[in-house]
Amino acid sequence: MTGKASASARRTADALLEECGRTYAAEAGIRLRDTPQPLYQLLVLSHLLSARIRASVAVAAARALFAHGMRTPRRMADATWQQRVDALGEGGYRRNDERTSTQLGEGAHLVLDVWKGDLRRLRAEADGDTEALRRGLRRVPGIGPAGADIFVREVQGVWPETGFRVGAKGIQGAERLGLPTSAGRLSEVVRDRDRAAFAAALVRAALDRETAETVREAALARK
Repeated sequence: MTGKASASARRTADALLEECGRTYAAEAGIRLRDTPQPLYQLLVLSHLLSARIRASVAVAAARALFAHGMRTPRRMADATWQQRVDALGEGGYRRNDERTSTQLGEGAHLVLDVWKGDLRRLRAEADGDTEALRRGLRRVPGIGPAGADIFVREVQGVWPETGFRVGAKGIQGAERLGLPTSAGRLSEVVRDRDRAAFAAALVRAALDRETAETVREAALARK
């Protein structure tokens, strides 16, 4: 990357973060830190975001579940199947909501049984191996490769051993914005900025062409 291109990429990164630089966890009202409750909430959000629905619906559904008290694996497990269905519906999540309710209940029980309700135990098991972390996450019903990638992308700010993660969708956003399309080169662009927020913003650019165009125009105006 030339010096000129680097400057252009940094302007784009600045514009991107200014336009939509926040994590999906933050949008869902999760104050993410390395403690059991917000980590579990992120797991639930990752499950919902990995479905083939609009991200805004997944976020609204997560907010509804949390508003009804289902913020911990114990509370999720203790809720009835119908209570989970109703909360999902309140958030606008009506595609496969019955199956999702079942998976959320089963997943909560697994988190309780395997990790005593604390995903930091999974972190310790992975011992810095991101692939091992992904494999552990995929043990949870409803968490497939996409859900595991979302969790890792969002958690990188509090679990820095994951390294810089943007995921396939983030790479699509980078391409749309004319940014480098490798995690290594994107890491040079983002530097000391909030990497989780930057990765989420790249995903938003991939999902919304209008957002990407707004960012491109803002970056040009910074010259």
